[in-house]
Amino acid sequence: MGPRALAQVLRHVDFPADPEKLLIGLDKADDAAVYSLTDDIALIQTLDFFTPVVDDPYLFGQIAAANALSDVYAMGGQPILAMNIVGFPSCLEGKILSRILQGGADKVKEAGANLCGGHTVVDEEPKYGLSVTGIVHPDDLLSNSGIKEGDLILLTKPLGTGVIISALKGGFIADAENNPAVTSMLTLNNRALNYFDQYQINACTDVTGFGLIGHLLEMSENSSLEIQIDAAEIPVFADAREFSEFGLLPAGAYKNRDNYQKFVAESGERDQTLYDLMYDPQTSGGLLISVAEEDAADLLIDLYTEDIEAAVIAKAEKGKKGIKIKWD
Repeated sequence: MGPRALAQVLRHVDFPADPEKLLIGLDKADDAAVYSLTDDIALIQTLDFFTPVVDDPYLFGQIAAANALSDVYAMGGQPILAMNIVGFPSCLEGKILSRILQGGADKVKEAGANLCGGHTVVDEEPKYGLSVTGIVHPDDLLSNSGIKEGDLILLTKPLGTGVIISALKGGFIADAENNPAVTSMLTLNNRALNYFDQYQINACTDVTGFGLIGHLLEMSENSSLEIQIDAAEIPVFADAREFSEFGLLPAGAYKNRDNYQKFVAESGERDQTLYDLMYDPQTSGGLLISVAEEDAADLLIDLYTEDIEAAVIAKAEKGKKGIKIKWD
């Protein structure tokens, strides 16, 4: 469901909450809910599931699990428990579901968490994902609303997974397993957290269904700062540009553009293809890390040692809430 339609639905629902214990709820449109258990432990709760993005059931299970786990990492936390969410057609062989579940189980194991059951329903189209519980010390909790003026914003994975998924479904890519975008979707976002306590990290979120612009806009709105994007620094997966120009931009990208473009200003001559990719809905996308300017270079170096080819793509400045793209 798109953000505009979802907002209309949610405005008619009264959600009960404990304001003293619920550290992060619906008000900030963040990656997960966070609930205080003790002075030293806060609980992170999230869930995510979707239809297959690749044909291979095992790869699909891994990608869906990595995508769900990412929300916990975006809050600065460690996942500890996960439960399967499954919709599966009765006409398909059970061994397909076994491979999906094994992919998810292996990714949860890689994350150091425990998979402890779940729920299945019969559905017309396969769907898989996880409900994930994590923990974080309240002092280490990150959200999408803590950006400070002057912060630089790093992106830890290239853009273009939505376009690549469209190309895979259309048969334009033969070898999914060795495709760089698929490899990226299989990669957990946990390694960046190894360095969060060494630098002044003020905010974090991950890039998923609302695309780069949508998630940066959430950070801008929640921090009351303008996000200035340096378009030349945005990394894009190989072939994503070509497939986008070929017309394989997914429908979600157009929905994101319709919802968010009114909040975007530009200077310089637009690169239309890159502009479109900024709205591309990402699956298991990278983290957006808002870090103090003086720490950004050292953090980049440390991320490179983890084989994370992060890039500084934006800066937070005082001004009207929204996004400004600098094309030159």
